[in-house]
Amino acid sequence: MKDSQLKALLKKTAAKASQQKKPARASFDSTLDATRAGVEPLQGTEAEEIFKEMKRREF
Repeated sequence: MKDSQLKALLKKTAAKASQQKKPARASFDSTLDATRAGVEPLQGTEAEEIFKEMKRREF
C-alpha cells in the first residue's frame, strides 16, 4: 500500500470511529427490555437473588 492510500484509510476509519452511535430504540413493552441480551440485572434486585440461588442448586 502506498503512504497516501494508508493515510486516506486511516482518516476514513478515524472518522467512522468518532461518529456517535445511534441510541437504543425505545420499546413499547417493558418485558422486552428485561429479556434482551446484554442487559445485566441491577444489583440488589430480586432477580439477582433468584439467579444466585439457581446457580447454587443442581437440577
